[in-house]
Amino acid sequence: MESKKEFFLECYKLGIIKFGRFTLKSGIESPFYVDLRPLASEPKILKHLANYLLEMLPLDNFDVICGVPYAALPMATAMSLESYIPLIIKRKEAKEYGTKKLIEGIYKSGQNCLLVEDVITSGKSLVETIAEVENEGLKVSDIVVVLDREQGGKQLLQEKGYHVHTLFSISEVVEILKEVDHLTEEEVLRINEFIAGNKIEFKEEKRLSYEQKLENCEHSVGKKILEIAISKQSNLIASADVTTTKELLEFAEQVGPHIVALKTHIDIISDFDSDKTILPLKDLATKHNFLLMEDRKFGDIGNTQELQYRGGMYKISHWADLVTSHVIAGYQSIDCFMNSGVIAILSMSSKGALTDQNYRTEALKIVETHPNIIGCVAQNKVPANVLLFTPGVNISSKGDDKGQQYNTPEHVFKNLHTDFVIVGRGIYKAENVEKSAKLYKLESWNAYLKSL
Repeated sequence: MESKKEFFLECYKLGIIKFGRFTLKSGIESPFYVDLRPLASEPKILKHLANYLLEMLPLDNFDVICGVPYAALPMATAMSLESYIPLIIKRKEAKEYGTKKLIEGIYKSGQNCLLVEDVITSGKSLVETIAEVENEGLKVSDIVVVLDREQGGKQLLQEKGYHVHTLFSISEVVEILKEVDHLTEEEVLRINEFIAGNKIEFKEEKRLSYEQKLENCEHSVGKKILEIAISKQSNLIASADVTTTKELLEFAEQVGPHIVALKTHIDIISDFDSDKTILPLKDLATKHNFLLMEDRKFGDIGNTQELQYRGGMYKISHWADLVTSHVIAGYQSIDCFMNSGVIAILSMSSKGALTDQNYRTEALKIVETHPNIIGCVAQNKVPANVLLFTPGVNISSKGDDKGQQYNTPEHVFKNLHTDFVIVGRGIYKAENVEKSAKLYKLESWNAYLKSL
């Protein structure tokens, strides 16, 4: 393969960079214009480009490759063919018919996806693409880019924890072209001045503080959990996945001082008794100032849900401050939860989950408008008026053997704008439950403060 400089000059012959005066989409006048789409018409060059990009990467880290539409799609395809890493295709927007998929191809939830981009400027399109890819249950740790315009996008993504690999920078290619007399000193000076003076700051929507959310919250239970969070400086919900009343009460006593809510699966308590299980549990909730969250995940028609909620041996409506529910049965199915705040299940991360983009879009309409719903469980950002509850957080597992770091408090608060983390095994399986709960409380609260 020829040198990197020689390779660029071959690409340059295709007219991928033009110099002069160009008005960009932003309205800024630029002394250069980049369009890498002609590369797709030269198979030999495209093949070499794919190999140059692959050489920069730790290939064992990736399960699938995805190009940012549209210019990067042929590049990603060539990389897939050269590396044998499966390709997936992201659409600009989901189809309005058929499967209504946003991402086409074969992939599994939890797999690591390498993103391929042709040019990076502000980083906005990549931030949006990452969110959409992660919406589908995939994870992104690395992005490979052919050309960096050096206007702030690479730095933005690196600050968010992503590894950005760039083949060329605009400064580098300008220097190459100067060396072969394609650019004059005056042109180089004008380009460098433009780069230095036109850093684009992509302003993301800032997350709201608990105090700000409290001002806008209308549901009494939503207000209560926010007030507890502020007073205890905690955003931790501990999952009590235990099977006896004794274990449940001991666990609640140990974690109570550090949590805003205790999440129960009351139907797995083998010796459940309303007087011996629920009454002392409510006393502990009062003593340590936390809410009771029954993770029932209701998912039936309204009439059946009301019977499950109010009746039977568990009488959930008598004691649960919060309940989880699917919205699969529609808006009116949530009407029955009058005594509790509802946390809706917007999406699931399990393999083969059917909560696709179309479902989430329709479900979010219910989440945002139903007065009984205070928040939701989701794997992505949600509107600021909805409280986001994120399960699966574990600070002892910083990642897996593929370099993942997506279940830490820092990630979920900074990138997803999570409001509350739900921790299970990280606490109830710990040797010292109380110590672990305190650690999660501190780590998660600090992550929240850093995200503001």
